[in-house]
Amino acid sequence: MLSVPALGLERAHTHTHTHTHTHCGRAVRLKASTCFPPETVCRYIMTFLIFSNVLLVIQRDTTRFLALFAILRPTASYTDSSDDETSPRDKQQKNSKGNGDFCIKNIKQADFGRREIEIAEQEMPALMALRKRAQGEKPLAGAKVVGCTHITAQTAVLMETLSALGAQCRWAACNIYSTQNEVAAALAEGGFSVFAWKGESEDDFWWCIDRCVNLEGWQPNMILDDGGDLTHWIYKKYPNMFKKIKGIVEESVTGVHRLYQLSKAGKLCVPAMNVNDSVTKQKFDNLYCCRESILDGLKRTTDVMFGGKQVVVCGYGEVGKGCCAALKAMGSIVYVTEIDPICALQACMDGFRLVKLSEVIRQVDIVITCTGNKNVVVREYLDRMKNGCIVCNMGHSNTEIDVASLRTPELTWERVRSQVDHVIWPDGKRIVLLAEGRLLNLSCSTVPTFVLSITATTQALALIELYNAPEGRYKQDVYLLPKKMDEYVASLHLPTFDAHLTELSDEQAKYLGLNKNGPFKPNYYR
Repeated sequence: MLSVPALGLERAHTHTHTHTHTHCGRAVRLKASTCFPPETVCRYIMTFLIFSNVLLVIQRDTTRFLALFAILRPTASYTDSSDDETSPRDKQQKNSKGNGDFCIKNIKQADFGRREIEIAEQEMPALMALRKRAQGEKPLAGAKVVGCTHITAQTAVLMETLSALGAQCRWAACNIYSTQNEVAAALAEGGFSVFAWKGESEDDFWWCIDRCVNLEGWQPNMILDDGGDLTHWIYKKYPNMFKKIKGIVEESVTGVHRLYQLSKAGKLCVPAMNVNDSVTKQKFDNLYCCRESILDGLKRTTDVMFGGKQVVVCGYGEVGKGCCAALKAMGSIVYVTEIDPICALQACMDGFRLVKLSEVIRQVDIVITCTGNKNVVVREYLDRMKNGCIVCNMGHSNTEIDVASLRTPELTWERVRSQVDHVIWPDGKRIVLLAEGRLLNLSCSTVPTFVLSITATTQALALIELYNAPEGRYKQDVYLLPKKMDEYVASLHLPTFDAHLTELSDEQAKYLGLNKNGPFKPNYYR
């Protein structure tokens, strides 16, 4: 039997014998009760050796991890992507090529932004297909596109596609909260003139738009707008630029309304393409995008449980339909307000209770606006809301909720987390205001990339159409994208689903009075 130190373990024996051994010149007394079989001794030794090696590995890898974390920390965060509070307007930044014609939060975030763009490319098959098909031709060669949209990874894929098609681009953000700083950095590193960062002030917002437009030796000949602010700024500050501008492409319902107002007043100087009312925008982006992103935005900002909550959705257009469907599926009790009898009837037949906002404002837990109008939720309604009511907007503009009326001395604003404010009344009642009444999904979360691919492809084709149209095809008015192009956009996305279209026979095409290759719907189809 091999004797080892008992390591604090002793066996109870009726008879205990003591032996003396010499170890390193010292007498070591071992009790007979501490003798273990050889296999037990081996097990202890192996356990000790393994444990020692594990400690060494942990120490070594922890040191490496901390060193790596110290290197990557400035560029590896999506939500906290700023490394200081210095305004980008006060910074002098250049990309790796020495170009400084941009204004963003931090150029060091470019690598992280590039990875986000690469992920988005995988879900934007149509834009990638346009790049491949344009390798031999450049339909936008000579185009100078000035854009004002949400600057996200999806927009970056669009911008790089426009560049591949031959266009020069300068870009600003249409929303002060929706810019992904790391994506803006990646675009700036890639040579794009981008002027945007998350959390701009109102003054910053207009300054960025002006920097896009006002550049000596460079004048835009195409406008890509989302909300009409860029178009408005050029009309206000640089009206002579319209002499060289060939057309405007507008994405949002807010911007389209402004274009129609200009047209009605006889002030629209160039042709404009209404992308918002194209079939591909209405039936996909407005519906499916909002159906998924409304839940994401609310959950990220408030951690709210939807089941059993009473929600009122103002507006039952495609955006409202998407929001209502998502909330109903999660178990919410959903009310709808609507001015249009047709949309109102749809809401009723979809199983929603049609009400006036004044009838339910005291009882609902969540208020969502998606009308594209102004002053939908006014101060009177805000005063009557229950304590803890969540208020947010899924329309483009920040005018749907009368946020300005809440900035008064008697009300206290308390920032809870990013894009979440408590507005507190003197009696202690508080409402939860998200993104200060701006677009919830792009301000507070993200949106499905594949759906945005459909809209972005529509925008690209609209730019190509207006830029290459022969003189006289389009007058100074607002137009819809031809149905043939709508169908082409849809067809580019079908391979993702391994979908196979049925083809009409000659007899069937003749019977329907259609071309076998389309378009399959009349221009008035919505």
